[in-house]
Amino acid sequence: MTPVELSRTVLHAVRCAVDDGELSVAVPDRVVVTEPGPGGCGDFATNVALQLARPAGQPPRRVAEILRPRLIGADGIRDVVVTGPGFLNIRLDERADLVAGLVREIRDRGAAYGHGDALAGQVVALRVPYELRAEVVADAVVRIVATQGGRATVEHGEPVNLRPVPAPEDPAPLGHDASQWALLHPAPHDRPRITADHLIQRESNPLFRVRYAHARIRSLSRNADRLGFAAEPGPLDTSPFGDAPLPNARQDHTPSATPAEADGNRTPRDLLTPLADHPRILTAAATHRAPDRLARHLVTVADAVLPFLPSVLPCGEEKPSAAHRARLALAEAAGTVLAGGLSLLGIDAPEHL
Repeated sequence: MTPVELSRTVLHAVRCAVDDGELSVAVPDRVVVTEPGPGGCGDFATNVALQLARPAGQPPRRVAEILRPRLIGADGIRDVVVTGPGFLNIRLDERADLVAGLVREIRDRGAAYGHGDALAGQVVALRVPYELRAEVVADAVVRIVATQGGRATVEHGEPVNLRPVPAPEDPAPLGHDASQWALLHPAPHDRPRITADHLIQRESNPLFRVRYAHARIRSLSRNADRLGFAAEPGPLDTSPFGDAPLPNARQDHTPSATPAEADGNRTPRDLLTPLADHPRILTAAATHRAPDRLARHLVTVADAVLPFLPSVLPCGEEKPSAAHRARLALAEAAGTVLAGGLSLLGIDAPEHL
């Protein structure tokens, strides 16, 4: 069961509770599932009970207890625990299936992964001032709105409804990609920094980390091909997928690891969560006209995948296994998300860096 499928399962439980007369609420259009927070447990959690409590006229924990048996009876769910004021914590039957299912979904949809119909049929009219950053933001918003089935138009003049803080100087000397990032990565109310920091190829530069992660993934795919194997979704190890860190051996087939890649305490789950969250981020970026949300999300994906990459290829005399093919598939899924997101921001995703 993928996170998207789990979200639909939770939504179906809400509909059933409404149909059975146990809840008197309007069924929401969608339900968000995320990684459990502090005090939570299981694989995923949702605050849908807290959202429905006030319109239902019942305490959140009561709403959660109404939904719990309907979720436990659903295919793919092992257990559901109510914690805190009413969070539903969900444990899936087989987490290896969760990884493989998500990877297959990303592979099947490619650059269209995360695209939806949240704004289907809607026309978003953008009115911007004659100012460079406003033009760049509006251009990105047009592309992001299109991923959710909407259409955005751009006009100039008052009343303005999209006015990010202008850049203090012309970013053109940074080049196209760094200029785009410098204008789009900060929140609209923050003044962008137009400095050479955006060109430095170091871990301190978030644009470098995002583009480097994509280039590393492409390098892994090329080297795997030379070793005679290709990506195939499946369990990441011979044991069931859990929270233990994966091996972090250095590879002779790819460039040296960055400091972020040397973090051996990261687990595949650290990557699974942002990949599963990508559709929600795209919807939020389109709805709120906020390409900065997408830019920051790409940094999150890059920071999650970089520590994972040294475990993808076999080391020394080790032979490629099913686990290596599955790890490569997960890495390539992250590369797909990074490339698609950079494209929406108008930035190149390099094959080499």
